[in-house]
Amino acid sequence: MIRFEHVSHRYSPDKLVLADLSFTVAQGELALIGGHSGAGKTTLLKLIAAMERPASGAVLVNGQNVGMLKRAAIPYLRRNLGLVFQDQKLLFDRNAYENVLLPLAIAGFPPKQSGKRVRAALDKVGLLARERALPEALSGGEQQRLAIARAVVNRPSILLADEPSAHLDVEAAREVAGIFREFHQVGVTVLIATCDDSLFAPHSVRRLMLDQGRLGSEPAAGVARQ
Repeated sequence: MIRFEHVSHRYSPDKLVLADLSFTVAQGELALIGGHSGAGKTTLLKLIAAMERPASGAVLVNGQNVGMLKRAAIPYLRRNLGLVFQDQKLLFDRNAYENVLLPLAIAGFPPKQSGKRVRAALDKVGLLARERALPEALSGGEQQRLAIARAVVNRPSILLADEPSAHLDVEAAREVAGIFREFHQVGVTVLIATCDDSLFAPHSVRRLMLDQGRLGSEPAAGVARQ
């Protein structure tokens, strides 16, 4: 569960990015964050992942106030989060398998267990046959799917994505959107910042609309598993 309680954030005294946001994303929900470029979508996701701390208010993840976490506790928070940002931060000197393995290696998973998890994640996004390919040999859509595999290899309960279909062609964007819907169907909480919610138009998803850092009115739509 994700809850924002009167959250505001600013990058400088005269630059308010988010203003008095209050909302809840329930466990197992699929929700989209919409709004113009610069509306605060990326900042909102970073607050959930404790990459930024709110200037005021509280951001709670599964009842834990992440803005109050000590630095040493943040890695433990992120083990329950899958993060997919526009800057994928793929390691171009390592192949697909090694890129997905990295979070497990950092967390100290045993090699045998790690191998099973890596291949399961690659299979989930349709890249098992490309596990030895370097990222530069993959298409843009495949690189994005690789980033998703790396984000979910820890089997997180919450998956956050920032414009995951940006710069992809229509077919690749639909494939990526389909992957997020599949994770939602198995109970993962999915929160996606996107300027193009048409990819999810046939489905009943909740939309949180940001306008100049403020939460506007949203369509009255509950989230039903598809």
